[in-house]
Amino acid sequence: MLENHGRKVAVIRVLSFVAVAFGLLTIKEGGAVLFFDGSERAAAGNYVPFVLWFNFLAGFAYIAAGVGLWLRRHWGMRLAMVIAGATALMFAAFGVHIFLGGAFESRTVGAMSLRTLVWIAIAGISYRCLAHRLPICRFH
Repeated sequence: MLENHGRKVAVIRVLSFVAVAFGLLTIKEGGAVLFFDGSERAAAGNYVPFVLWFNFLAGFAYIAAGVGLWLRRHWGMRLAMVIAGATALMFAAFGVHIFLGGAFESRTVGAMSLRTLVWIAIAGISYRCLAHRLPICRFH
């Protein structure tokens, strides 16, 4: 019984650490491009402002979700689901921007793919651990 509880806690702790670390990096990198006129902005190239702003602001939600998951609260799991959905929608909007001929950096495609996959994974695993009790996360 305690072994499975320990596994559940370990899985949730890893998810929360990933969420918070991802959030801090997102805020740092996005903030450098948005608020400082320097090498970061020059290196960003043809960034898409609405995607950059979304990601920057989402970084704060990443941290909040990570804290909620660390505390094993259902609101942390729900916030992870909202982040996953909102990120997928933003990725779709970015795709429309590209389709309509808007300027973009190809690395943004990779970054948005990674963000979407990471948050789908965090949301799915946390859902199974906190709501459905996946075998690796079970109490019994």
